[in-house]
This record gives sequence, C-alpha cells and structure tokens, in this order.
Amino acid sequence: MNEENTYHVPVMLKQSVSALLGSLDGIYVDVTMGGAGHSREILRRLSNNGRLICFDQDMDAINNVPDDERCTFCRSNFRYLKNWLHYHNALPVDGILADLGVSSHHLDEAKRGFSFRNDGPLDMRMNQSSTRTAANVLNEYSEEQLANIFYLYGELKNARPLAKTIVKRRAIQSIDTINQLLETVTLLIPREREKKEMAKVFQALRIEVNDEMGALREMLTTAVEVLRPGGKLVVITYHSLEDRMVKNLMKTGNVEGHTEKDFFGNILSPFGKAAKAEVPEETEIANNSRSRSAKLRVAEKTILKMEN
Repeated sequence: MNEENTYHVPVMLKQSVSALLGSLDGIYVDVTMGGAGHSREILRRLSNNGRLICFDQDMDAINNVPDDERCTFCRSNFRYLKNWLHYHNALPVDGILADLGVSSHHLDEAKRGFSFRNDGPLDMRMNQSSTRTAANVLNEYSEEQLANIFYLYGELKNARPLAKTIVKRRAIQSIDTINQLLETVTLLIPREREKKEMAKVFQALRIEVNDEMGALREMLTTAVEVLRPGGKLVVITYHSLEDRMVKNLMKTGNVEGHTEKDFFGNILSPFGKAAKAEVPEETEIANNSRSRSAKLRVAEKTILKMEN
C-alpha cells in the first residue's frame, strides 16, 4: 500500500477527478487534500501547463504535499478559499473538488479523538492549533447548548436526555476521555443501534468543535464567485447535513435553498442543471467502509456569467 493510502483512502477517486477536469491546462483546487490521493490523480492527468492549489488545515497533511512544481499548498481552512486564491494569483479557477468529512488518518489516530473504537483524549480538532476541543464542549457548554448540538448536528432523538446526563456526570467528574464519554451515555443508547448512535454523538461534537457547517457554507458560497464560467464544482458528502447544503447550492445558488425565479418561472442559479448524486460501486464499499454513505455531486457554472 502506498504512502497516501496509509494516511487516507480516497473515495470515488476516478469518478470525482473525471467529473472535475475539463481543460488539462486549467487551474484546479483540492480544498481537502488530506493524504493527497485526489490531488495526485489530478496532477497525473494535468498537462505541464496545468496548476493545482491544495488546502488542508491539519499540520499532519503537510507531509503529503505532492513534490510537483505545478502544486501549491495552503495550510488553511477552506473557508478562506478566495483569499488564498487571490494571494497566489489563481483566479478564476476551472474546478473545485471537496471530499468532506473525517479522513481515515483521523479515525485511526486514537490521540486525535475522532473515533470511539479506542480510548484517547476528547480532542477532535482538525486544526491542532485551534483552542476548542470536544472536552471543552462537553464540560463547558450549557445543557441547552449540548442538546441543540446533538439534535442539529447528530440528528439524535434523545438529544435532551444525553445533554442532561452529561451535565450531571461532569458535576462529579470532568469528561476528558473517550471512555469517560462512553461510560456516561451508554445506558441511553439501545444496544442494537449502539454503533450508529455513538457515531452520531461523535459527529455532532466534531462538527461543533471545527465549525464544519459554517466553514462549508462559506466555502460553497465562495466557490460560486471564484469559478470561471463552465467551471466544475465537485463535492463528496457523507451525511445529510452537508449533502443538503451542497444540493441546495447547486440547485438554487445558495446553501439555504431559497429559490428566485425569472419571468418564465425558471430557477435563477449560477449553475446549470446539477447531475443526480452518484454513489460508490459495491466493490469500493466492500474495500472502504468510509465510502458507504458517500454521495458525489457535480455542478457546472453557467457560461453566461451572472451579475451580483
């Protein structure tokens, strides 16, 4: 197994890169570089005149930056997409690729706290230099705030009992490790749905720690501005919250899904008709469990540039 695959196994690699690339001389952006699986495939297909801008906020990802003069790396959250593209004189771009969610590397590193498979600190920071951790959220947020997080970001029906139990436990002892969290909430989760429900608890905390929905909203909104007419936006999503946001943007031009129509009743959007979401093939799902919930969405910016 090669180096990037030990860090992170890219999902829907061939499909996403094929959907992304138009002109092989163009400028493309991988806003979630990670193990650089998608980035390396893009570079493999680009001409010598092509260019790739990569983003990742995780300092561990620096070791995966392709050694290629056509590649520029930005250690940054992708919410600052436009600023960095302007800084590197890379506007407008021909395509943007985003592989959302948590990487294989994050799940496998117990010390990062993204998975409940092994004990470790309740960290969950994508950017290790940020100050807010999952432990901070669990020990400092109010009961109402915790309930809202579990309900909105985990879509958990028992969000309020979970929040109440956590607040009672932390009054006796702070919740700082994965095992301490599991011990606190395990009686509230049916054994037959234990893995799925715990995954939702961890998803909710991870989203809050990293402000994932806020960052995604900013990146998607910016993507409309930085893509050239005819450029492609390609996004791989893993849960309904992010997929809904992507779907809304591609259909209406905004993440909320608010529609504006012309005189003839046609929806005004900066994108042409978005393709129906693709899902991984059965063989990929069998080889990469992370791909089980993946959806690939692709949209092309309309040739007629919309005025702001």
